[in-house]
Amino acid sequence: MGNRNMQPWWHVYWKSLFCCVLIAILLVLSYLVLSDDTSELVFDNVLTEEKIFPVIENQSASLRGHGGESSLDQNAPANKELERCNPSKALLKVFMYDLPPEFHFVLLGWNSDGKSVWPNLRTKIPSYPGALNLQHSVDYWLTLDLLSSRFPDRSGPCNAVRVEDSREADVVFVPFFSSLSSNRLSKIKPHETQSANELLQQKLVKFLVAQEEWKRSDGRDHIILAHHPNSMLDARMHLSQCMLILSDFGRYSPLVANVDKDIIAPYKHLIKTFVNDSSSFNDRPTLLYFQGGIDRKGGGKIRRELYDLLKDEKDVHFSFGSLRENGTNEASQGMHSSKFCLNIVGDTPSSNRLFDAIASHCVPVIISDDIELPYEDVLDYSEFCIFVRSSDAIKKGFLMELIRSVRREDWTQMWKRLKEVEGYYEYQYPSKKDDAVQMIWQAVARKVPAIQLKVHRSRRFSEFGEHR
Repeated sequence: MGNRNMQPWWHVYWKSLFCCVLIAILLVLSYLVLSDDTSELVFDNVLTEEKIFPVIENQSASLRGHGGESSLDQNAPANKELERCNPSKALLKVFMYDLPPEFHFVLLGWNSDGKSVWPNLRTKIPSYPGALNLQHSVDYWLTLDLLSSRFPDRSGPCNAVRVEDSREADVVFVPFFSSLSSNRLSKIKPHETQSANELLQQKLVKFLVAQEEWKRSDGRDHIILAHHPNSMLDARMHLSQCMLILSDFGRYSPLVANVDKDIIAPYKHLIKTFVNDSSSFNDRPTLLYFQGGIDRKGGGKIRRELYDLLKDEKDVHFSFGSLRENGTNEASQGMHSSKFCLNIVGDTPSSNRLFDAIASHCVPVIISDDIELPYEDVLDYSEFCIFVRSSDAIKKGFLMELIRSVRREDWTQMWKRLKEVEGYYEYQYPSKKDDAVQMIWQAVARKVPAIQLKVHRSRRFSEFGEHR
C-alpha cells in the first residue's frame, strides 16, 4: 500500500528549484556586502599609501603638465576639508630653534619685553618693510607659517608642521632673517670694527655648533635662509653642509651651494598682480618690455649691449627705471600692457623682474645663462618662458626676429599657462594651497631622502667603529 504522505515528484522538483534560487540570491547579496567591505579596505590601503608617499601624491595632484588641469584652477570647486591644515598629514616635520628675538622679529621693530621669543600672531603680526627689502622676505613667510602650523583653528594647507622634539623632525629650521640683517645692519658704525650683521652671524654659528641637533647630523639637516645675494657672507663657509634657501648661486662657490642640496626660492614680486586678466594678444600694444638698471657689473654688462640694440626698435620699451617715486606703478602698467618682458642677467643671474613678469602674465624672455629657477624639478618653464642664450641675444637682429616669429596661438598658450602657475610664486599669510610658501616646503620635502642618506652615511664609523 502506498505512503499517503509521499509528495508527488513534481512537487519535490519545484520545491528543490525554489531552494536553489533562494540560495543563489543569498550568495549574490553576500557577495555585494563583501565587495562593499573590500572597497573600504582598498580605500584604507590608498590612504596608507598616501601617508607613505605624500610627496609623490602631492606632486601629481598639484603640478600637472602642460595641457593638464592645474590645481590652481579658479573654477574648480572648493573642498574645505582638503584646504584645512591637518598636521598628521604634513609632508614635513620641522624642528625650529627658539632663537633670541634679535635674530628675527626684533629686526622688524618688534619688542618682546623679555616675555616671549615669538610675537603673538593672534593679536598682531609684525609687518615686513617694503620696497627692495620685501623681495627677499622668504624667511619671514616661512617662519610665520611654522609658528601657525599648530593652531587648532588654522585654515589652509600645511605641508610643514612644527614639532617640539627634534628627534621626530625631518629637518631643523634656523629662523634668522638674514636678508634683512644684511640690508639694515651691514654698515660699520663709528668706533666699531665689525658690523651688527657680522656679529649676529658669528653668534648664530656659535649657537648652532653647540646644539645637540647640529651634532647629530653635523648640520646637514639644517635649513639656512640666505635669499639676498649678500646675506650670510661671513658665515656661509661654516654652514656649507646645510640646506640653503637662496635666490641663485651667483655669488657662491659650488662647494658651498649647489642645486643638489639647496633650494631656489622665488623673489616676492613687487608690481601689482594682474587680477581678472582677460587681455588678448592684440590688447597688449607693447611687444617687448624692460625697465630697470641698465649698467651692471660682470655678466650684467649685456644689459647695455641690448639697450644699444633695441632702443630704437618699434614696439619695444627699454629704459632705465627704479622703484623710487612712481616706479612700481609705472612698471605694473608697462608689464600689464606688454606681450613679452625681458629678464636679463644683472649683478647676479636672477632678479625680481622674472616674478614681476609672471604676476603680469607677460611672457618672460630670459637671457641669463646661469640662472636657476624655483621648483624646476617639477615645473617645465619652457611652457611659459622663452630662453635665449646671451651669445645669441647680442647678435644684431636675432632677438627681435625671434620674438616677432612667435605666433599669436603660441603666445596665448603661454599666457594661459602663466595664469595657471602664478599662484606658485605668491607669498602670503595665512598661506594658501600651492602658494610660494607651500611650494618651498614641498621642494624641501623632496630633498629629505638625500639628506637622510648623507646623515646615515656619516654615521658609519661613529660610536663603536671609532674606538676600534
